[in-house]
Amino acid sequence: MKQHWKPGTMIYPLPAVLVSCGAVPEEYNLLTVAWTGTLCSNPPMCYISVRPERHSYPIIRKNMEFVINLTTEELAFATDWCGVRSGKDYNKFEEMHLTPGKAKVVNAPIVEEAPVCIECRVKEIVPLGSHDMFIAEVVNVQADDCFLNPETGKLEFEQSRPLVYVHGAYYGIGEKIGKFGWSVEKKKKK
Repeated sequence: MKQHWKPGTMIYPLPAVLVSCGAVPEEYNLLTVAWTGTLCSNPPMCYISVRPERHSYPIIRKNMEFVINLTTEELAFATDWCGVRSGKDYNKFEEMHLTPGKAKVVNAPIVEEAPVCIECRVKEIVPLGSHDMFIAEVVNVQADDCFLNPETGKLEFEQSRPLVYVHGAYYGIGEKIGKFGWSVEKKKKK
């Protein structure tokens, strides 16, 4: 038997990401976002949803770009801290000993400690209620080569121990149980 609850956001797990923004070092900031995801494969597009009262909101709106920095279990404390502290009161890069790096296409910094940094250029802002959705085109991706398989060149992101958010808590992702399409793969003949 299932209970009926009031409508709410119960789609979990979600990636807990650090979004970096700002065109010049004086305005660089980080905010933690779990309302993020993929929208389209071709062209590659994603989104973040941000409350208008957040310190980073006008920075992103002015510059129309940001970087989604994927996080790891090692970055869990910094990820949480950047979500509960405001950039108007703290230099989050300095406080969390994170390194703002050079993006290739956008002016916003990457987080050097992140295994994958997704450079985004905003295409549209959609007011939704408590949050506005920044729909963005992915214009470049930087991946730490220590997570690339030297033989295949494939990203083995699971080795970075990704961080996810589930209903107010952070978790690692656990063991691999399959891959896309494994349920319908033809068995190899012996």
